[in-house]
Parts: sequence; C-alpha cells; structure tokens
Amino acid sequence: MAVPHGAPKTRLFGTDGVRGLVGRDITADLALKLSAAAARELEAAQGLGYGATAAPPVRDHRQTSAPKRLRGIVGVDSRVSGDMLAAASAAGLASAGVDAVLAGVLPTPGLAYLTRSMGFDLGVMISASHNPYQDNGIKFFSGTGYKLPDAVEDAIEARLVEKWEPAVGERVGVTRTDLAAVESYINFLTETAPVSLDGMRVVLDCANGAAWAVAPEVFRRLGAEVTSLGVQPNGTNINSGVGSTHPERLQRAVVGLEAHAGFAFDGDADRCLAVDSGGQMVDGDMIMGILALALRDRGELAADSLVATVMSNLGLFKAMEKANIAVKVTPVGDRYVLEEMVRGGYVLGGEQSGHVIMSRHTTTGDGTLTAIQLACQVRFSGSTLGELASAVPVFPQVLINVREVDKSRVGTDPAVLAALAEAEAELGEAGRVLLRASGTEPLVRVMVEAATNDQAQAVAERLAEVVARQLDL
Repeated sequence: MAVPHGAPKTRLFGTDGVRGLVGRDITADLALKLSAAAARELEAAQGLGYGATAAPPVRDHRQTSAPKRLRGIVGVDSRVSGDMLAAASAAGLASAGVDAVLAGVLPTPGLAYLTRSMGFDLGVMISASHNPYQDNGIKFFSGTGYKLPDAVEDAIEARLVEKWEPAVGERVGVTRTDLAAVESYINFLTETAPVSLDGMRVVLDCANGAAWAVAPEVFRRLGAEVTSLGVQPNGTNINSGVGSTHPERLQRAVVGLEAHAGFAFDGDADRCLAVDSGGQMVDGDMIMGILALALRDRGELAADSLVATVMSNLGLFKAMEKANIAVKVTPVGDRYVLEEMVRGGYVLGGEQSGHVIMSRHTTTGDGTLTAIQLACQVRFSGSTLGELASAVPVFPQVLINVREVDKSRVGTDPAVLAALAEAEAELGEAGRVLLRASGTEPLVRVMVEAATNDQAQAVAERLAEVVARQLDL
C-alpha cells in the first residue's frame, strides 16, 4: 500500500516540541518567552491539555485549598546547554507569575510523571531527544501529564507576539531547586514490575543521557544483575556512539557477557530498543507485538487493539492480523499515537523507533518502563527474548532521507505521485511505500518495504531520485 503524507503547515512547534541548534534556533531568550507564553495560556485556560480521564490513577499531592498561584516544573537531559535553557524557562514562568521547580536531569517521561503526580500545572522539558548535543529543544506537558495538542501549542505560539505585562511585586513567581523529586519517579517505575528480576543479567545503554542514573537503579532494585554503558555524561557526549541510535556496542556487550537481554535508550529516555541474548536487535515494532500478545493473553488489551504509526513494519501488521489484534494507524509521532489511544480507550501503542506507550501506567513513551515490562515478560513467559520476538516477522525495509528539497510539495507534485503509484503497483500486497515530510528536519523520508531487500532498495532509490529531482529547491 502507498501512503503519501504531506508536510505540516509551517509552525514553530514540530511533532515533538520546538527543537533546533542552540544559539541559532534555540536560545535562552526563546526559552524564556515560550515558557512565559505557555504560562499565560495556562492561566487564561485554567488548565492545559486533554484526556485527563485517561490518566492512570496516582496519588495527588495538590493542596485541598486552591494554591495562591500556578506551579510549573522544569527538567533537562544531560546536554551542556540544558541548565541555561532550564534557568531561562523557569525565569519565563516566574515572570508570568508561576512558581517554578528546577528538577535537574531526568527522563522526559519522568518529567511528565512528576508534573501529574505532584500536582504541577505545567511541565517544561528541555531536551532534543536523540539529536546530537549541539541541538536542544523545549516541550510542554499539561497538569495531567500529557503533551499539549496542536491547538494549544498554536495558541502559545500566537502569544509570543502579543503585548503583555510581566508580574510585579509579590505576583512574581518563586523559583527553587528540588533534585530529590526524581526519587518519586524511580519508586513509581519499580512498582510497575509484576515479577522480580532476581538473577536476570541485563545490559543497559543509557546514551550518556537522562536515564544514566535512573534506569540502572531501577533494575538493581528489581534484583537484576546490571551492566551499564553510556552512564558518564559530560554535556557533549549524549547520543555520541551510544544509545538507541548506536546499538552496536550494546549488542557486543550482551553477547560477550552472556546476558539475557540488553536495552538501549535515547538521550531523553522516552524510547527503548532491545537486544536479545544472541545480539539481535528487537525494535519498537517487535516490542509492541510482544507486549500486545502478552496483554491479549491476560485479557488486558483493550478492544484487542494496538495503536501504531504509518512507519511500523508490515511484519507487525501481518503478525497482529494473524493474532486477531486490530492495528489502529496514525501519522508519525508519539503524540498522535497517544491521541488515538485516548480517543479509543486503547492501552498500548507506539512507534518502530521505540516509543512505546502503556496508558495503564503512564501518559507518554517511557524507555525505562518499556524495558521493565519487556524484561518481566521474558521472566514470566519462561521464553527468551529472541523467542518472543520471533512472533513478529520483519519485512526488509529501506529508508532514504532526501535532503535539500521542498518537503511541502511531497503530497501534491504530479510526477512524485505518479512514481508513488508505479511503486505501489509493482509491490502489490507484498510491500508498502511511504513518502513523508519530516516534522523535525528539512527532508523527505522515502520508506519502502518489500519481500526482498534488493527489491526494497531498488524501489526506494528509484523513488528517491524522483523526489530529489522534482522537489529540488
């Protein structure tokens, strides 16, 4: 099947917040103004976000009486620019009359959890996820722990150009630091494990990022024998040759240490990829398939349905069809997966990249939580991770990023659409083609799946050539 997907309208926010090169695209001034704008939108709306009824039950630490002012929490990953942008964001909140807590380095899902569980009205995460250290980003969470919908982000963006009066006197927000808040998140993760991991040997690659302290500690508390990689962040080595974007070192370590499994996180630890005992990769599609089958067998998979994006491998769709599990398909981006999950009341969804959302536990993709649940399923089933993963076949997939093109025309150019139709006819039901304008980078992604790698490569190269020629700037 062929899926043309046009570029989104030009806007400051991408598919996962605002992201770019620090000093050029992302500055302290922007962080301050964006956070102040978010605070003003929050005050005007008296609460941001959506899907509050779908949030997992947690202890609410809010005061019984209405607080004097709204409260925000700011977290960072391990980039050298993080403290600068976090301080600017806290200043922006305070200038709009919002009290701000600086929580230090913690995973993005940890920030989402603390926002919700500790009664904050707004969460601000400073991270560029899997990007190199030179980049950084800003994303917001509502008081329910959910990322903000597009309409609210657009409202925040519109407030950047409005005239407003900063808080004065006693209305100025109070800023403080609370580095101990992350302990609440560690306790939460530990409590999600249905079985002990005593004696299980695992290797964790924390990407020199936000999970460098959290993930190893959680697995040790669960009884696992832990070997840690990528746990020496220095501000500039996040994602550098480590983590989910560079799993080779983890694969070697799992085999060399005869570990039962390995888990790799990205810079802000909202995604997880796994490695079986033989050193083979287990990607997000395979992880979702394993968890969907396990939940189905326990009668816990709502509507016997899984939510995935258009980028998921055809093998996942085939495996779920065989198991009588419906797959609800969304555009790329875990925010869109979550929106569909909230809309339909589904409990499991995610992306091939390793963003996996388990709504009975949390409100966003959480790499450490994913690793815990996958490890527990290995222990509970008595099977190896490789045996569990074999239930989800992988069709050969080729992805080509075509740069320096006008991505806004990918869904309308006649020659590109004709080439897409030709590729679809060639592959038939045994393959799939996807053209997608990146939501975070200036490029068009050409993805082809086919019965053989040679066919997928040939079709992808032919289509990429048409895209490069027709959409040339």
